[in-house]
Amino acid sequence: MDIREIVSKCDHTQLGVTATWEDIKSLIDDGIRYGTASVCIPPCYVAEAKKYAGGKLPICTVIGFPNGYNTKAVKVFETAEAVKEGADEIDMVINIGDLKAKCYDKIEDEIKAVKAACDGRILKVIIETCLLTEEEKIEMCKIVTSAKADFIKTSTGFSKAGATREDVALFKKYVGKDVKIKAAGGIASVKDAEDFVALGASRLGTSRIVKIVKEENLL
Repeated sequence: MDIREIVSKCDHTQLGVTATWEDIKSLIDDGIRYGTASVCIPPCYVAEAKKYAGGKLPICTVIGFPNGYNTKAVKVFETAEAVKEGADEIDMVINIGDLKAKCYDKIEDEIKAVKAACDGRILKVIIETCLLTEEEKIEMCKIVTSAKADFIKTSTGFSKAGATREDVALFKKYVGKDVKIKAAGGIASVKDAEDFVALGASRLGTSRIVKIVKEENLL
């Protein structure tokens, strides 16, 4: 697979708690230079990032991150604030406790509320696959499809594991035809990226692919 195509599917990501504005500017510079799908950054930097990127690159941010146990009202407020400040894409974390308790309607209602607050922007739903049973993953494929989110996303990258090939293959089998897949967390090589794309992921949440491209002068 052409490296340019792989990079174009990457949400170039910096969500570390120590990330400074200088780190975010560098991320944006690289995203523009190498043609990534977006940069995924903390909410506090969205307004500055939007201005700095100057329309050359979509700005993605995270909601209810990384644990997902904020109330629906808080997630909706976070989303509306991010949209107001210029976010083009929203990656939200579900309430995993609600999933464990089989509160499926509650989860779907929350996703729909956040989707409405996105006001037409792309919504990706993070389900943190490493904490779920196969049954729970399949149930979330159904819920995300019913809620009409744009993507289902494997992981925050802040839990005990990230994306696996098995999970992306499972998503591909069970999500609706209008739901896309984002693999995130632990994508450490170009081979990893190629595998996830081949299995059905159309977005990759990673900071490493652009770093590899730069270090190995692949573009």
